[in-house]
Amino acid sequence: MPNRSSDHPISPQRKLAEAPLLNAETAAPDDPAWLSQPIRGLVRRSPVVIESEGTIQQAAARMRDAKVSSVLLMRGSELLGIVTDRDLRNRVLAEGVEGTQPVQQIATLRPRTLAANAAAFEALLLMTEQGIHHLPVEENGQIIGVLTAGDLAQRQSTSVIYLVREIGRQGDIPGLARAAARVADLQRQLAASTTPASTTGRIVTSITDAVTRRLLQLAHADMGPAPIPYVWVAAGSQARREQTARSDQDNCMILDDAYDEPVHGEYFRALSRFVCDGLDACGYVHCPGEMMAMTDTWRQPLARWKAYFDQWIHRPEPKALMLTSVFFDLRAIEGDSALLDTLRAQTLAATRGNSLFLAHLAGNALQHRPALGWLGQLSTEGTGAHRGRTDLKHKGAVPVIDLARIFALAAGAPEVNTFDRIEAAAREGTLSASAAKDLAEALEFIGRIRLDHQARQTAKGERPDNFVAPSELSNLARRQLQDAFKVIQTLQSVLQQRYGGGSYK
Repeated sequence: MPNRSSDHPISPQRKLAEAPLLNAETAAPDDPAWLSQPIRGLVRRSPVVIESEGTIQQAAARMRDAKVSSVLLMRGSELLGIVTDRDLRNRVLAEGVEGTQPVQQIATLRPRTLAANAAAFEALLLMTEQGIHHLPVEENGQIIGVLTAGDLAQRQSTSVIYLVREIGRQGDIPGLARAAARVADLQRQLAASTTPASTTGRIVTSITDAVTRRLLQLAHADMGPAPIPYVWVAAGSQARREQTARSDQDNCMILDDAYDEPVHGEYFRALSRFVCDGLDACGYVHCPGEMMAMTDTWRQPLARWKAYFDQWIHRPEPKALMLTSVFFDLRAIEGDSALLDTLRAQTLAATRGNSLFLAHLAGNALQHRPALGWLGQLSTEGTGAHRGRTDLKHKGAVPVIDLARIFALAAGAPEVNTFDRIEAAAREGTLSASAAKDLAEALEFIGRIRLDHQARQTAKGERPDNFVAPSELSNLARRQLQDAFKVIQTLQSVLQQRYGGGSYK
């Protein structure tokens, strides 16, 4: 039975020189902007409840009288379970259960809940991926209502929810590839709306997650279940939920320490090769640096992963520092997530307040400078295919990602998403509240310019990239982009003062 969520809800939208947000009740159903709105606005009524000691007949009568499709089992203010009309059909009528029996007998106990400030798209994905039709909504420790699949269906765009469902129905890699090819159009649709860049990144990444899970399901259907526990882990931008259309893949596998190479090796080699090759066929190209689960080095038992991180942290050589930019951003996609939780706990304990390691990490991060000339104007590429264009990824987003990672690791914060890391750093005091606000707004604005640029390319039939010509931007947008880069520059100076020059504060 589904358990109550322990995931962090999506934080409230960050400010950004943004257009006014729509209310979830008034946003047009075909406008994807509603996907970024809190689900609080979609809850139509207070929950209908029954005491946990009630009977099945009493629960059915309560649902009939209130004209609802679910009833919550409560003990005081504590949510114990939920009964839906489907439960009455499948667990009572179909099984011949008497209505005088306790309602707990047919209820889903400890149901999944979602915070009222979570975005609508998170509810959509959760309900779609886990087959949930009724989702209790919680605020300040109280259940304020139940969100139903019908509530969302009334506003369902033809984009993300259909695409996730279509991915889940595919029975082969060519079918998955056709579905995944629609990601660029989805991103263009989101860019044309008022959907924030931070939300767009989460939505686009959710498609990669769905493709990955389906590939694993297809592999297991052919190869059988895994002989030992494992977890498939996303790294890099997928882990951070910050992907754009057609990103390359970064992933790894953590295997249970019961792993025995002669016995289990061939199974996991074939599994990882199938998934990585499948992702490549779906447009998530093989990582040029081979940071993928099909590479033997990145498909290892938990003990070996612990040794990797111990070496990277305590002997931070240049290659180790490069690897940390990928493997310090990890998120479980499928499998035994406790394996990753164990590794993350060790890593955070070793990096929290570790000034020597953080100083090395800062030195590596400071090599990625924002695209500003010495007079403060936007700088562009001087040679190559992108000559005269500004690199919004490596000289825009990446410096912010690096800053957020360091400030979060210094605080021992477990967050992986860059916006969440910025908030955690401010909460834990490794970054001031004003600096965190500026940095989050800078990243959001850079993301908006980047997505708008890619949307224009997609509309022209071009392959999206991260290089924008300053002449494509309005005077206002250029000034705001310069201001965003200056925020990064200022925070890099703070980082240098804190960890540079041999002074480890």
